[in-house]
Order: sequence, then C-alpha cells, then structure tokens
Amino acid sequence: MALQNIGASNSDDAFYRYKMPKMITKIEGRGNGIKTNVVNMVEIAKALARPASYTTKYFGYELGAQSKFDEKTGTSLVNGAHDTAKLAGLLENFIKKYVQCYGCGNPETDIVITKTQMITLKCAACGFVSDVDMRDKLTTFILKNPPEAKKSSKDKKAMRRAEKERLKEGEAADEELKKIKKEVKKKGSSTTSKLAASKGVVTKKKSKHSDEDHSPAHSQSDENEQLSNDDDDDVQWQTDTSLEAARQRIQEQLSAVTADMVMLSTDEEKKKSVKNSPEHVVKVHENGVISHEKLVDEIKEYLKKGSSATQLKSFLGSLSGTSQEVMDALFTALFYDIGKGFAKEVTKQKNYLAAATQEEGWQMVLLCSIESFCGKGRPEAAKEVALVLKVLYDNDILEEEIIMEWYEKGVAGSSKSCQIRKNVKPFVEWLQNAESESEEE
Repeated sequence: MALQNIGASNSDDAFYRYKMPKMITKIEGRGNGIKTNVVNMVEIAKALARPASYTTKYFGYELGAQSKFDEKTGTSLVNGAHDTAKLAGLLENFIKKYVQCYGCGNPETDIVITKTQMITLKCAACGFVSDVDMRDKLTTFILKNPPEAKKSSKDKKAMRRAEKERLKEGEAADEELKKIKKEVKKKGSSTTSKLAASKGVVTKKKSKHSDEDHSPAHSQSDENEQLSNDDDDDVQWQTDTSLEAARQRIQEQLSAVTADMVMLSTDEEKKKSVKNSPEHVVKVHENGVISHEKLVDEIKEYLKKGSSATQLKSFLGSLSGTSQEVMDALFTALFYDIGKGFAKEVTKQKNYLAAATQEEGWQMVLLCSIESFCGKGRPEAAKEVALVLKVLYDNDILEEEIIMEWYEKGVAGSSKSCQIRKNVKPFVEWLQNAESESEEE
C-alpha cells in the first residue's frame, strides 16, 4: 500500500517519519442510492491515531451529506459520488484541525476533553496544548463519542521496566556464579599450596640434589607434584631471608630512591620553567584547537566513505581524545551548519548517534554535546532541543533516567544552559507526568 506524509506541509520531506496510506475510494450503487466508499478508512484513521468514525462524520458535515461508519465491518460510506482528490483535501483539513499540533505541527497529539467540555490537543513532542475551535460541527460529535484512553505509552514503559528488572536479575545471577567459582578456585589453590608445602615442593633447598632425590619412586612423585604446581597460579615462591641478602636488597632500594628523588626535583624545576613561559601557553591553546579540528576532519572523511553506522563505534574508539571530545567532534561533523530543522537532521542521523551511545556513560556525553552545540550561537537549534530529545527518546537512544539526571544537574551560573533547559522543560514535564500516571496504575 502506497504511503504519504501526514500533513500537506510535509509532503516533500523524504525523511518524515509520520506517514499514512493514500486514500482509496470506490463508487457504489446508482441513482438516489449512489454512495462513496472510502475503502481504507480504518488504516488511515489508525495512522492518524483517531477513530475512523471522526473522519467519516467530518466528510458528511463538510459535504452536507449523510455519512456512516460501521464498526463491525469497518465500512466508511458517504452519500453521493465524490472524487478521491476532493475527499483527500477534506482529510487534510481534518488533520490541521484535529491531528497536528498548533505549535510545532507534529501529528503526535492526543484529544483531551476538559471539565468545561472544551476539546484540546496535547502534543507529546513539545507539550503544547492546542484549543480546538468549538464552532465546528464535528466537536459536538466528539463530545458525545469521546476517544478511548491510550495505554500504549504506559504499556511501553512497563515493558521497559520489566526488561530492566530482568537484566538486573540476570546480572545478579552472573555475579553470584562468579563468586562461587572464585571461592571454589581459592579453596582448591589453598589445598594444593598446603600439600606442596608439606612435601617440601618448590623450595630453594630442593635445588640441592641429595642422594634421596635420585630414587625412582621419589623422582616420579616430585615430577607429578611439580606439574600440578605449574598449573596453579597461586604458588608462592620462597625468598632468601639470610642477613647478607637482606642487606643487599636494602642497599639497592636506597640507591634507587635517592636517584629518583634527584631526578624528580630536576624534572619539576624544568616543568615549572616551561609551563610558565608564554610560548607554552600559546602552544597548548593551539594544540587544543588543532586536536578538535583534526577529530572533525577524521570523522568527516569516515562519513564520506559511506561506512555503515554499525562500524562507527569501533572507529570512534580508535580516535585519540576523551569521550566528550570525540562526541563533540561527531556532532560538529554531522550538524555543523544546522539551525532551523535541527530535529529533522537528528532523525536522519539517528543511526550514527545510536551506534555512538552503545557503551555505558555515552548517553550523558551525548546530552552534554547537544547542550554545548546549541549553546554556541545557534538559537534556532536551541529552540528545537525538546523535539531532538523526543526523537532520541522514541528511538531508544536516550533513556528517561539519563535525561532526568542531565536536566536536574544543569550548569550553575550559565545563562545558555538555563535557556536550553527552559526549552526542554515541556518535554521533561511530559516524562514526569507519564511516569506518575504509570505508578498510579
């Protein structure tokens, strides 16, 4: 079935994630009984997250004709013969009024009926609440037939929690198994060591070959004991404890310590003199800039080769620099000239970001890079931070706990950081509300 982007304003965006089936109609009957059947109305309504009865009734109200949706058979009928293009245009008007957010244009909204019997659209992406025009005829039908409460997001969160608990239980079981293995190994090694000590195995005195050592039975037993002790990693070798040997070791240690103290004082003086020189300060600053640019160039060259996102993890691990420096360079390489449309570009490059954050701790590094990127003279990108986090959260690149930790941590005394968190606040509140609702259930 052919698909198209939801909303006429997004029709030219090849990477737009929200899609719906193209409308298919069929003229049935003749004379006064002629009707238009929207064959795939159920699939369209499912893509819009709205009941199929809403769209069918909207067609009837706008065309001034009787309309009916059969819940049992899923049949949508509108009296009269109507072109597919005309009905598709009416569907676009329905999407603008009852599906798309009036703030960001995102179709991921829920219909909410207030206590005062007003209809609003709550956006799951930016948190904006849109007020629907109550003068429209369809509003009366919606109030009489309110939509069913969604449980998909809560079920999704419950499944994630169950998965995390299952992983924790598995890790605990693995740790317990490792402890048991270590204890068994330790007991076995201690028993072997005691046995070896009792028989006088692995001692310096053993190197003196006495007459008793040359007996066949004794030699065979010694060889067996030696083989068993070679396999044991915990064997402790004896040290020469004679007075002469002790004096020699003390003299060697004193000589080494004295030499280290002389070299240490000399090196510290040299370091201080070099560090305080202005040439050194300039050199360090230049090296820092060159290092970042070098990382960006290396990542750009890698991306130009068309390498897959799955290979990115190993490539980033081969680069020199801290994890934060590498992530900052990756962000600069992917989104250098981006301002408006930042969220769409993140959606395009989500596979690279997912590959870069597979290891533990890299999600927080990614959030810090987003904050740093938007704070460097990119006000248009900063406005879309909430949408960016929503995209990363929906694609399981960022976890809820990491986002909350980053949001609460903040950067004290930074006006740019405060502005970015102000833009993110609606999305964070949405996460908190969803969390509280799931806990109440």
